[in-house]
Amino acid sequence: MRAAGDPQAPPIVFVHGWASAGTAWAEQLSDLELAANHRLIAVDLRGHGASDTPDDGYADAATWADDLAAVLAHAGAPAVLVGWSYGGLVITDYLRERGAAGVAGLVFVGALTEVGRDRPGGATGAAWDGIMRESLSADPDVAIPALTTLAQRMTAAPPTGAAVQEQVSHMLAVPPAVRKALFRRDVDSSAVLAEVTVPTLVVHGTADTVVAPSSAEYAAGKIPGAVVRWFEGVGHKPFTERRAEFNTALLEFAGSIANH
Repeated sequence: MRAAGDPQAPPIVFVHGWASAGTAWAEQLSDLELAANHRLIAVDLRGHGASDTPDDGYADAATWADDLAAVLAHAGAPAVLVGWSYGGLVITDYLRERGAAGVAGLVFVGALTEVGRDRPGGATGAAWDGIMRESLSADPDVAIPALTTLAQRMTAAPPTGAAVQEQVSHMLAVPPAVRKALFRRDVDSSAVLAEVTVPTLVVHGTADTVVAPSSAEYAAGKIPGAVVRWFEGVGHKPFTERRAEFNTALLEFAGSIANH
C-alpha cells in the first residue's frame, strides 16, 4: 500500500487493474494539488505488487470485499474509490457484499464491472486479439511476448520502450495462476450497479482497445445518476495519457463530494 497527502483530508483509494500494482497511480500520488486536498492511498491487490499471494480467494466476491474493507478501515473516513480496469470489478464485488459502507463516491476508469462470456459490463477490445490465452500461460516463452504486446496496446500513442518494460515487469510479478484465476469468473453485476447510491463518475478513453467503451456505457446506464467523461483519442490509461486532465477531473469530483 502506498500513501500520500494530508492524513486528515478526505481519502481517495486507488484500485489498480489486472496484473498491475499500486505503482500504476504514481502520477496521481505525486500530484501536489490532489495531495494537498486529499489523503491518497493506492493498494496492491492480493497476488499483485508487494501484497501476499494466497492460494485462493481470487474468484470470490466476499474475499475481494474483505480485502477492500480493510483498506477503507485504514483510510479512516468515507473514501472515493477509484477503480481502473479489473479494479472496477473488485469495487463492484465490494458493493455486492457490503453496499456503500465507507464509500463516499465511485470513479470507474477504463473499468470492468462484470466478467464472463457475453457479460456486457465486461466487454473487452481488440488489444486481446491473438494473445488472451498466451498471456495466461505459465510458459515464459509464450507469456512474455503476449504480455509485451498487451503493454504496447495499452495506450493510444505508442508507449516508450521503458514504459513497456515497466508494465511487463508488473505483469510478470503476478503468478500465472493468479492471472488466470481472475478471468475464471462469471459475474453479473446488473442488480448491484442499479442499487448504487453514491455519486459516480465513469471515465473511459474512446480509443481504449483493452476494455471496450461499451463497458463504460453499460455501467453508466445502470448506475443511477452516473456521469460519464469520455477522453477523446485516449486508450486504456487516461490517468497517464492525459494526466493533468484526469487529475483535474478527479479533484473536481472528489471535491464536490467533500464539500457537499
